[in-house]
Amino acid sequence: MLALTGGTGFVGQMVLDILKEWGCAVRALTRRPQARAFPGLEWVEGSLSDTSALGRLCDGADAVLHIAGLTSTLDLAKFEAVNVGGTQHMIEAAHARGIERFVFVSSLAAREPRLSVYGNSKAVAEDEVRASSLDWTIVRPPAVYGPRDTELRELFRAAKGGLVPVPKLGRASLIHVRDLARLLVDLAMSDKGIGDTYEPDDGKKGGYTHSEMVAAIADGMGRKARALPMPNALIKLAARADERFRKENAKLTRDRASYMLHADWVSRPAMKPPPKLWSPEITAQEGMAQTAAWYRKEGLL
Repeated sequence: MLALTGGTGFVGQMVLDILKEWGCAVRALTRRPQARAFPGLEWVEGSLSDTSALGRLCDGADAVLHIAGLTSTLDLAKFEAVNVGGTQHMIEAAHARGIERFVFVSSLAAREPRLSVYGNSKAVAEDEVRASSLDWTIVRPPAVYGPRDTELRELFRAAKGGLVPVPKLGRASLIHVRDLARLLVDLAMSDKGIGDTYEPDDGKKGGYTHSEMVAAIADGMGRKARALPMPNALIKLAARADERFRKENAKLTRDRASYMLHADWVSRPAMKPPPKLWSPEITAQEGMAQTAAWYRKEGLL
């Protein structure tokens, strides 16, 4: 039995897909009633601040997969409350129910905690996990994409028009959501990687320049597009405008812009999961095509 947080989110929904395919039992936390059902899936209503709900979530479970977290908000204090406090509560619930295995999904942003409040909250949450007596593994995904994703939709929409605004400098790794979900389930269902911190990616050495990422998105859409490098000051100004006009729905907040403008978000080879444990299966070419097809199906382009 796997206790899962974040099961209603982008990555969590794919984790549930994998668990369904593999016939695994899972108890998943949710803040509101869910229509999704399959044999072995049990929903537990509550939040990361609801210790009673977390107790029910973990009762009788063999492992915890903690995915839930806050990635964007205008109220910066919420990052600590959700990402740090929520992780502390999950650790306490696991201890109270005698669970030893704990897999925590962090972020590459935790490598540079001084760049953003979000990255700092993830770094502090990692410290809480490492300080516990649990059999923990930490996974720091790079940019995650695939069907159901809404974070990269605006890049796809821009590529449809032929020009995609990007920072002037930088490289980043990518990972398809299904590859990430496979890794997370593999870890949670085993004792592999205990005490390790992993930075997985799609296997492309050195990651992608912004131009290469735009080309991959355009190829997936069957179109031609090019990157439009933007000055950092203009991106920061755009973040202010997005916050002002879209408020809590803003995709480009000032906090997000702070770490997005960092030049190196490439997964480090020394921290990749060993091949005997896991290896990526989906290339950017295949994955971007899947993502574009999903956007079209959902009318999101």
